[in-house]
Amino acid sequence: MKTGTAPRWRQRCGCPTALIVPSAPPPRLLDRVRGAVRLRHLSCRTEKAYVGWIRRFILFHAKRHPIEMGPAEITRFLSALATERNVSASTQNQALAALLFLYRDVLDRDVPWLDELVRARRPTRLPVVLSRDEVGVVIRELQGVHRLMATLLYGAGLRLLECARLRVKDVDFGRSQITVRGGKGDRDRLTVLPATAQAPLARHLLRVRHLHEADLRAGAGWVELPTALAGKYPHAGREWVWQWVFPATRGYLHRETGQQRRHHLHESVLQRAVRGAAQRAAIPKRVTCHTFRHSFATHLLEDGYDIRTVQTLLGHTDVRTTMIYTHVLNRGAGVRSPADVVFGAVTQSSEPRGYLDHARSVTTTSLPPPRAITKESR
Repeated sequence: MKTGTAPRWRQRCGCPTALIVPSAPPPRLLDRVRGAVRLRHLSCRTEKAYVGWIRRFILFHAKRHPIEMGPAEITRFLSALATERNVSASTQNQALAALLFLYRDVLDRDVPWLDELVRARRPTRLPVVLSRDEVGVVIRELQGVHRLMATLLYGAGLRLLECARLRVKDVDFGRSQITVRGGKGDRDRLTVLPATAQAPLARHLLRVRHLHEADLRAGAGWVELPTALAGKYPHAGREWVWQWVFPATRGYLHRETGQQRRHHLHESVLQRAVRGAAQRAAIPKRVTCHTFRHSFATHLLEDGYDIRTVQTLLGHTDVRTTMIYTHVLNRGAGVRSPADVVFGAVTQSSEPRGYLDHARSVTTTSLPPPRAITKESR
C-alpha cells in the first residue's frame, strides 16, 4: 500500500497485518520542552520562561542545536547576560535553570559539568513596606472593585494572581477565611478573610451573581476549570460555585469547546489602579500590588503574632523566607537619634503619611545658622 493512501487490513496466514500509516515528523525541540514541562505539571509561567530562555540560548549561538554545545557555550551565554545585558542574579539563575531542564529532562543527557557552573549570588533585598496610615491612604484612593481587591491583598496577604483567581467556593464567610487554591508551588492554604471586607465582598458577589444569571440566559456562563475537571464534571463550568469572584467585563469564545466563557479580571487592571493611587497619594515609595502583602506580614509581626503563624498565612515553605520581615520591623521607634538630642527635635506620636505631610506637621527646632568662614576658622 502506498504511503498516504487510506490504510487497509490485509489477511496473511489468517492474521491481520500491521496498520501502515505515514510516519509523523519528529517534534520540534521547543515543542518537546513544552511537553516535558506539562508532563511534570509545572506552571504555564514556568513553561513560558523556560521556552524563552532556551530560544535565546539557541539564537545567541547562531541557531546551533543544543546537543552540539557544551559547558563553554553555556558559560559564554550566562556571562553575556551579566556583562552585556546587565541582568540581575535571579534572572541569570533562571536562565541556568532553564538550560538545566533542557539538557537533563528534554535531551536526557548526563551533564555533571552543569553542576560545577557558578550560580550568581542573589543579594538580600529588603521589601518595601508601607506604614498603616500609608496603606489606608492608598486604598482610599481606589474605588469599586479595585478597592475591594486591594483590601484583600493587604487584609489577607494574597498575591496578585491569588486574588484575581479566587472562586466563589473559596470564600467562607461563616469561618471568616479564604482558601487559596493552587498558590505558588501549586500549594493550597488558608488565610484570614478581613472583617472590614466582608460586607463589601457580599454586595460584590450579589452583583456577580446577577451577571452570571444573565450570562446563563444568553447561553454563556462558562468558566475555565482546573486540570481535567471539565471532563469529569461536564456542566461544572456553569455552576455558581466555580465562578470567578472578580470576573472580567467581557467574555470570549473558547475555540476548542465552542463555549462562551468569562475569564477573571486581568491582573494588569489592578496594577495600573494601584500605581495611580500611590501617585495621587504622594507616597514616596515604589508601591505595587505585592507591597500590600509585605505590609500585611510586617504589621502582623509588629502586633506580636508568632512568626510561624505568619508563615502559614503567607504560604511560605521555609521560615527563613518569612524572617526577612523581621528586618523591616519598626525597631527604631523607641530609639532617639543623637541628632534629636543635640538639636532638640520634638518627636511625633502619629506616623506621617509622606514627606509632604511630614514637612507640614513635624515641628523641629531650627538648626543653628552656619558660621561665617573666616581666615581664623580656616
